[in-house]
Amino acid sequence: MATVCDNPAEHRYEIAEGGELVGYADYTLQGDVIAFPHTVTFPGNEGRGLARQLVEFALDDARRRQLAVLPQCSYVRKVIADRPGDYLSLVPVDLRAALHEI
Repeated sequence: MATVCDNPAEHRYEIAEGGELVGYADYTLQGDVIAFPHTVTFPGNEGRGLARQLVEFALDDARRRQLAVLPQCSYVRKVIADRPGDYLSLVPVDLRAALHEI
C-alpha cells in the first residue's frame, strides 16, 4: 500500500511504496496560496493510480489548511476537472474557466 506525505523541506508531496519513493508533486507556497507546477511518477509505476492518490492527498491537505490552489500542472488540473464537486472550490474563481481547456 502506498503512503503519501508532505515533505516541506523539499517543497513537495511524496508517495512511497515499501519505503521507496515512487513519485512526487512539487509545490510553492506563498501565504495562503499553494501552486502545483509539476507531478512525477517514476518509470515503472505509471498506470497504477499512484499519481491520482498523490494529487488527491495534496488537494485534501490544501483544503484542510484552507489554501487556495493554483493548478499549474496539467495532471493536477485533470484531477480537479474530474472531481469538480470535491476540488473546484479550491481554485480561485478567475482561474476556474481554464480547467475546462484540458
